Amino acid sequence: MVKETGYYDILGVPPSANDSELKKAYRKLAMKYHPDKNPGKDAEEKFKQISHAYEVLSDPKKREIYDQGGEEAIKGGSSGGGFDFHSPMDIFDMFFGGRRSQRGSARRGKDVVHQMKVSLEDLYNGATRKLALQKNVICAKCEGRGGKEGAVQKCGLCRGTGMQIRIHQLGPGMVQQIQTVCAECRGEGECIDPKLRCKVCNGQKIVKERKILEVHIDKGMKDGQQIRFTGEGDQEPGLEPGDIVIVLDEKEHPEFQRKGNDLITQKELLLVEALCGFQKTVKTLDSRVLIITVLPGEVIKDRAIKCIMGEGMPIHRDPFEKGRLIIQFLVKFPDRIPPEKIVTLESCLPPREEHIIPDDADHVDLIEFDPQQEQTSSRRGEAYESDDDHPHGQRVQCASH
Repeated sequence: MVKETGYYDILGVPPSANDSELKKAYRKLAMKYHPDKNPGKDAEEKFKQISHAYEVLSDPKKREIYDQGGEEAIKGGSSGGGFDFHSPMDIFDMFFGGRRSQRGSARRGKDVVHQMKVSLEDLYNGATRKLALQKNVICAKCEGRGGKEGAVQKCGLCRGTGMQIRIHQLGPGMVQQIQTVCAECRGEGECIDPKLRCKVCNGQKIVKERKILEVHIDKGMKDGQQIRFTGEGDQEPGLEPGDIVIVLDEKEHPEFQRKGNDLITQKELLLVEALCGFQKTVKTLDSRVLIITVLPGEVIKDRAIKCIMGEGMPIHRDPFEKGRLIIQFLVKFPDRIPPEKIVTLESCLPPREEHIIPDDADHVDLIEFDPQQEQTSSRRGEAYESDDDHPHGQRVQCASH
């Protein structure tokens, strides 16, 4: 019997809930009431309550004290001094892989790294993605022994070392010592009687299990950023499980390019818009529409850059603050202007600057630039230079009689 059920009620679980049920309940509620998704004091207070309840009930010592004495006992602590509690975001980070707790100096297995493709919209708005993967877990049937009690014995060939030492005669009085992995136990130092092997794992001590992870992508996360799931890596008897590390891989966006907390985009303008003003729209990554206006009289030059403050990427862990939306304008000039319009156009533009042309100046033709033609001319020039650089080369000379 428990004195109070308040913390259990907050998580929506019965007092008999096991660790797995507590985790499942916390995961669901923490995602639902996370401040990024529910801005406001009510959701923030609810998020704190959920985190505090989970921290107490997931710790066996704190849970025992709470069951016996209720919330008052938890606030007072076992010695009257109270417990030190983490902040709600710290609990969330540790649960969803933001930080690793200290677990002593136990030998750890390798971390498993997975790359996850994410869109710029996911990084802007935040998202929750499910990742299905296969992992090794300790066989529940034999509890990682590989067989029944007493089935595992020390390898007689290597005497439990997992290695064999062989002596190779090189010559009179000369020997070479070679150390190899034991062929009998494959370096494990143990052997299992085939008759007593576990039928589930076939003596391997581990089995494959399908695991589905919920990956929470916070607003403002960046390409290459890691999300760590502590202790969710492959299991192996005698080793502390490693972590599963999710590395975010940002997909290229057709319109926006990210640079730090800024978003960069380009807008094409007609010449009339660049000279006479315009009004255009920009659709943001959260599907809002922004109106940008340039009043008549302001001239926008080709490749001019303007920006809108507070419409860039959300800043990670401070999503209500955003970077800049940077817009570069590309002015599209007409291919030709009708000759009859020239006089009218000239009257609207600043007058031409007059240039004095000398009488002996040469008239030349302007043609379209062709890079290929330039390379051909360059190669011809190199050929001529090559002849000049070799004056002693073979030449044709007149015969003298």
